[in-house]
Amino acid sequence: YSFMLINKFILSLHPKGRDRGMGLRSDKIKKGLERSPHRAIFYATGLTKEEMDKPFVGVISSSSDIIPGHIGMRDLERFIEKGVHAGGGVPFFCSVPGICDGIAMGHAGMRYSLPSRELIADMVESVALAHCFDGLVLLTNCDKITPGMLMAAGRLDIPAIMVTAGPMLAGRYDGRRLSLVHNFEATGRFQRGEIDARELECLERESCPGPGSCSGMFTANTMACVTEALGMSLPGCATALAVSSKKRSIAFESGRRIVGLIHENLTARQIMTEKAFENAIAVDMALGGSTNAVLHIAAIAHETGQWLDLELFDRISRRTPHLANLLPGGNHFLEDLEFAGGIPAVMLRLKEKLHNVLTVTGKRVYQNLKGAAVADPQVIRAPKEAYHPEGGIAVLRGNLAPEGAVVKQSAVSEKILRFVGRARVFDSEEGAMESVMKGKVSPGDVVVIRYEGPKGGPGMREMLSPTAAIAGMGLSESVALITDGRFSGATRGPCIGHVSPEAADGGPIALVEEGDSISIDIPKRRLELRVSAQEMKRRREGWKAPPPKVTDGWLARYASLVTSAKAGAVLKGRP
Repeated sequence: YSFMLINKFILSLHPKGRDRGMGLRSDKIKKGLERSPHRAIFYATGLTKEEMDKPFVGVISSSSDIIPGHIGMRDLERFIEKGVHAGGGVPFFCSVPGICDGIAMGHAGMRYSLPSRELIADMVESVALAHCFDGLVLLTNCDKITPGMLMAAGRLDIPAIMVTAGPMLAGRYDGRRLSLVHNFEATGRFQRGEIDARELECLERESCPGPGSCSGMFTANTMACVTEALGMSLPGCATALAVSSKKRSIAFESGRRIVGLIHENLTARQIMTEKAFENAIAVDMALGGSTNAVLHIAAIAHETGQWLDLELFDRISRRTPHLANLLPGGNHFLEDLEFAGGIPAVMLRLKEKLHNVLTVTGKRVYQNLKGAAVADPQVIRAPKEAYHPEGGIAVLRGNLAPEGAVVKQSAVSEKILRFVGRARVFDSEEGAMESVMKGKVSPGDVVVIRYEGPKGGPGMREMLSPTAAIAGMGLSESVALITDGRFSGATRGPCIGHVSPEAADGGPIALVEEGDSISIDIPKRRLELRVSAQEMKRRREGWKAPPPKVTDGWLARYASLVTSAKAGAVLKGRP
């Protein structure tokens, strides 16, 4: 009884922690005579009477046995649980599914990857509101799970903290370090006789040595870094290796910190402000992150009631130097970034360009950077010694993409930043992949893959298989690829995605014909189809939308509701 009185006194010292002045959010399901049946259910789970007065914390985990980035989460769950208890809260574990993009790549399964982001956000919303959680710890990793959970946090606007489960160690073979992208590119190398079956199998066995998200600055690690830069995870979380004790410590401290966030009523939208998104974009540009970040950051902002257009990404990229040259465009791995100081060190380099906004620590950015240091200036360069004067992503426009397209310019050789080629047109990824593997794509070609956008795919499949095969066949400096789909963060070369409007909506990419001349000028941000306006008009008059590729199930509903890539491929009907 004395403990209960003390606990109530402590809560009274935190008036912001009360929901509309009425107490904790969870009081709706545990206080009052009419909640007697609810309390009975809680007692059935093993709760004690004393715990009824503590904050209820939802710990939403995406633990999975099929995704390397998630197989270590059971261990991290224990440390989050201990942290929540240590902070004075009561943890309740729930789960959401995840899709491994590496496994889904190159076949119809990839159609489910981007749509799963929306499902994850909806699941977190459902369980959090149905059970009146006072706050959330979101244990996540990988491409769509992390943005999906951030979207949910922004939509719910309750106290929330993210724990990204960490990157994988680099693989090793024959004195070289490896990542998954080396396997994807090995298919092309094997096809052209550069490696034999034995080496191919060795690469398969050695490139992914254990738990964690794949070891380059691919989409999973890009979004972990964006999360930390946004202020939604503790400093150091993004790059702390999945196998490290540091990751366990961060999990524990995150569990403890969520209780503080609840008492302070420091909610997700107070952290994910417009200026915080600008910080996250700047860090992403300095790292040369995945083009998928453009889709995801826009979608997360949308859930907080903000609109981020493509021009904002391009403006920030133009003024942000590229400081860390990581895979796939460079030679450094995530472990190198971690040992060089991680995201705090990157933000320290960019400090003059960043807004001093609030973070989940309860402190502002500049306070969080007091202990930051750059341990390796070659991995995280000073702005005056940047790898490139501009950031990693460029937004292109022109008559082929009047509403925009994106390219990871930091992963494009200077030799092909400007390129004019002849169109090779395919209405699916599979058709393009078959031609590439049969050697039917030649230097000077621009591979156009269409009807793979959010609606037309449906699901906006990633194109790592054809882009990696092109690179593996030695064509990454002589062949370009353009699509209304998207690319894996592991893609390198002149690969332009998110072309908007997409082909399924009658965008100009639907009107490209075999042999057309296409001009790409990344420095000038131009993407042009060299066809006269009169000819384009003639083609448009003869164009008919093809039948949908999927006519039943969740994907059919998704295709009818999804918006364009320029809007983040969110679903229609959102506020």
